Amino acid sequence: MKLHELKPAPGSRKKPTRKGQGPASGLGKTAGRGQKGQKSRSGGGVRPGFEGGQMPLHRRLPKRGFTNIFKKKITSVNIEQLNKFDENTTITPELLKEAGVIKKINDGVKILGNGELKKALTVKAHAFSKSAEEKIKAAGGNVEVI
Repeated sequence: MKLHELKPAPGSRKKPTRKGQGPASGLGKTAGRGQKGQKSRSGGGVRPGFEGGQMPLHRRLPKRGFTNIFKKKITSVNIEQLNKFDENTTITPELLKEAGVIKKINDGVKILGNGELKKALTVKAHAFSKSAEEKIKAAGGNVEVI
């Protein structure tokens, strides 16, 4: 088989119905839209969620909660993910992004204490959990808050 011989499976492709093509087509004259009325007109029909004038569901249900516009989006990194770096490396959020440990820096990077650190590293980040700070210092590294 070659590329130019590729064809869709028989019966998998169907030609669209051509409406309004005379009485013999079965969909002539009104083209399957019935007689008069809103739905028979061009551009006719009701908007999504319209319930015939009844108060729609999205307006019957109460509103809840709010969005805090001052919320900070912090990217978290676990200590075990820092083992991929060489001994005595200074780790910054930019280096983490370059190495593919994180996708985005967002509003800051926080180092969390999940896992074990086996190397002495200098870590610069916006925030540290207590356990992460202890583990970095126990491994002979340094902690710097940006």
